[in-house]
Amino acid sequence: MTVRRLTADDLDDCTRLAKDRGWLPERHKWGLLFEVGEPYGIDAPDGDGLAATNVLTRYGDDHAAISMVLTAARYERQGLGRRLMEHVLEQAGGRTVSLYATEMGRPLYERLGFRVAGLAAKHTGVFRGEPSGRTRPATRADLDGILRLDAEVFGTDRSALLRRMFGFGEQVRVAEGGFGHCWRNDDNTVIGPVVAGDEETARALIGDLALHAGGEVRMDFDLSRQALVAWAGEHGIGSPWQVSMMVRDGELPGDRSRQYLPFMQALG
Repeated sequence: MTVRRLTADDLDDCTRLAKDRGWLPERHKWGLLFEVGEPYGIDAPDGDGLAATNVLTRYGDDHAAISMVLTAARYERQGLGRRLMEHVLEQAGGRTVSLYATEMGRPLYERLGFRVAGLAAKHTGVFRGEPSGRTRPATRADLDGILRLDAEVFGTDRSALLRRMFGFGEQVRVAEGGFGHCWRNDDNTVIGPVVAGDEETARALIGDLALHAGGEVRMDFDLSRQALVAWAGEHGIGSPWQVSMMVRDGELPGDRSRQYLPFMQALG
């Protein structure tokens, strides 16, 4: 079956496919991925929408992330997921590639050469706490500083993504040596990315963003950060849902010690 690059005209079919697999439609999220990434798909042989999708997002010349790996229920176990994965891995052009995998998807990725680099979990809840007094809302005048810090910490160029935070998200906040962002998804507000020089600063950014958001928030923690996970739990954030962080052809770039939350699992 032919793999093709998707366009904005395919966005409705992407959200339909997500709902077919029991996911939320997440149109706002898909829209960002279409802007910063390369969405690919296979048309359904029966003419009804898409049979499978995934998205490749490149960061500089050395890293890329894969996400939104979906196959319509009626086309399961026909090799479409593998066909698309092989295509985007070729498009990645030798970059180190990362993704977040469920237990269902992990065997396919392992067969394609990915290895587990760590564990992460989605945590949700209504944050309980008080403003830290250490952060402030960012303005576009802060963007150059944010991009310089992120290039140092993330280890490759994701400036095209971060430049969209002010239009895509609910709020960007800065603190001495750090920044954070939150964005509205279908059923909660996602906190991320959060980059900080130390955990105390990260907690201040996370807490202040969560208080600004109000209602249910989501945080995707690296499970090696047990103290931060425990702190979040003490403030009402729990219900973890675990996935594997996987990588192929190299190591994850940058200083992981200062990367506290990803932008979203789909973007690393």
